[in-house]
Amino acid sequence: MNEARSSTMVIDRDAAAALMEPLTDLVVRAGAAVLAVNRSVMRVEGKIDGSPVTEADLAADRIIGEGLARLTPEIPALSEERVHQAKPPYGGSFFLIDPLDGTKEFIAGRNEFTVNLALVTNGTPLLGIIGAPALGLIWRGLVGQGAERLRIGETSPGVAEPIHTRKLPAPGAPWIAAVSRSHGDIRSEAFISARPGAVREMLGSAVKFGRVAEGGADIYPRLAPTSEWDVAAGHAVVTAAGGKITDGQGAALQFGRGREGFIVPEFIAWGDPAATG
Repeated sequence: MNEARSSTMVIDRDAAAALMEPLTDLVVRAGAAVLAVNRSVMRVEGKIDGSPVTEADLAADRIIGEGLARLTPEIPALSEERVHQAKPPYGGSFFLIDPLDGTKEFIAGRNEFTVNLALVTNGTPLLGIIGAPALGLIWRGLVGQGAERLRIGETSPGVAEPIHTRKLPAPGAPWIAAVSRSHGDIRSEAFISARPGAVREMLGSAVKFGRVAEGGADIYPRLAPTSEWDVAAGHAVVTAAGGKITDGQGAALQFGRGREGFIVPEFIAWGDPAATG
């Protein structure tokens, strides 16, 4: 597998576009491996940070890691499951992987878990793929070239449908806010409550980014810490679909720059790039 070493090699938009289909195939294959795990008998272990890891996480990580090593051996790949190999900061391009986002949802028997794969260039996500295998969906995007949603079978992606974020609700119309099912926090709730009549859509994992990207939700605030691999793919997909992702003060996020623990302190995904806090 690609070591998560620092690199100055840069993959530009054209090169990233050529990788979209083989990377999508990796996400589909990883999702199929997750679905093949029997949740009723699988082993669940705890990581140092207290979060759970299962054989499904490891199976998906192995498929993506080995696939990236074949496709782009010169580009480092940082996975949640191999973070101990990381050597930040990353000055060029690198892959960010969450092989099973929403492990708690997966363990609980729900369908809102995803496989997240992002290509980050110069600190900003350029390409993102979010696979939701139990929902039969993939959201993917390349910044500057648009985003799309695919309905997938067990082994291969289907026809791609272009998607786009939507404009701010008209005055008096309710906002739709994507809300974490398992990770609520006081600041995010206050942010949503400041929009009278906001409708909360409870969802797990990076499915929330997909809903914003396809115009099904207006905002997804997470004003509490999370990790770069949770955010990068969704960042690229929402941005490619016409939205934006900022911190709570409206500033851009940066990835791979060596923040301790690869923590993202907070973020807000906006469907309308003209929106402000």
